[in-house]
Amino acid sequence: MVDTAQNALIRRLIRAGTSTDDEIDALLKDVGLAEVARVLIEEVLFRCPEPANTAPVHVALDVTHSGERYTVALRMVRDEPIAMVEDDSARVRSRVAFTAAGLVRRLFGPADTPRTGDFENTFVPTPDDPGQVSELLAEMNTVLRAAAQATATLMAGCTSRSPDLGELSIRYGSDKWASFHWYTAHYERHFAPYRDRQVRVLEIGIGGFDDDLGGSSLKMWKRYFPRGTVFGLDLYDKTALTEPRLTALVGDQNDPEYLTVMAREHGPFDLVIDDGSHMNEHVRTSFRTLFPYVRPGGLYVIEDLQTAYFPDFGGSTGGVAGPDTSLGLVKGLIDDLHHREHREPSVTRPTPTQSTVTGVHAYHNIVFVEKGTNGEDTLPGWMDADVWTALGAK
Repeated sequence: MVDTAQNALIRRLIRAGTSTDDEIDALLKDVGLAEVARVLIEEVLFRCPEPANTAPVHVALDVTHSGERYTVALRMVRDEPIAMVEDDSARVRSRVAFTAAGLVRRLFGPADTPRTGDFENTFVPTPDDPGQVSELLAEMNTVLRAAAQATATLMAGCTSRSPDLGELSIRYGSDKWASFHWYTAHYERHFAPYRDRQVRVLEIGIGGFDDDLGGSSLKMWKRYFPRGTVFGLDLYDKTALTEPRLTALVGDQNDPEYLTVMAREHGPFDLVIDDGSHMNEHVRTSFRTLFPYVRPGGLYVIEDLQTAYFPDFGGSTGGVAGPDTSLGLVKGLIDDLHHREHREPSVTRPTPTQSTVTGVHAYHNIVFVEKGTNGEDTLPGWMDADVWTALGAK
């Protein structure tokens, strides 16, 4: 679990990613290098890909500020989690050093900021005593190769740049790519403009089964949005997944009262993703309740629209999804988007969705709904089809 103080510090560090040196210096004076470094290193370890080196090796990461230094040794080897080594027994073969301000900017600054000349790196295959020289020479190729690969893994974690969603989906085991779904290309298209923002993401449905807590997609979003905060909602208790920048919530997506309280506490959200029960009634309840808590300019995503045709999920039989299904909701939103074009009856007081839905992008089994101000006017009432044609409209 993540305590309130740590959450507050993470929010300050995210803001500091685009701050001046003086503002970062003030934060470090207030909190202290050790506490800041611990949070930064935890974020680095989350972002690191799996190590490629087959021989185990220790890499040191130094974080410095105003003459102070905080150091941790990391044991890296393929097929094992990266482990922090607290004692002095680590035989460090490579050392990477950042200033605290430099690492803050690498992790939480804009991804397009140049990242050269802001760190120091030293390979240190130095024997502990003269008697180890021959041993070191015999292992030099293996040691240096492992150290170089491990250092590359560490450096891959010291950046706000992230791989594309297809790769991240595979890394974290999300089913949004390379399973029965091919969603990540659509997500990449629509989510890319939000990538460097301090977004708040809510995903309904955490996944998992039996002893597996799930959370693969939540981790994917956390990595994809380096300055973002991710929330996951599930009917079952998955709160053990909670970690920095990721919070697991317990609740029913078909309970409007709960959803309202939750959204008021944790929202407004920039992005909401419904990958929950896929019951048509639940999808409609969640959208109706949560769409008002999406920020203007944000998106509401509904996955697995195929259940609109599954009677067991409250869907329709045959080839036309009925008005009470998830696809019925989507069709209605397209009508709402064009409410100013309605002639009979004319709309004098738009509904919330008529006022705020500005785009509906539908793909195979997934839809993206844009939130904003639907304020475009229509033709004047007196301009009927004959007049419009007479004016030369095409």
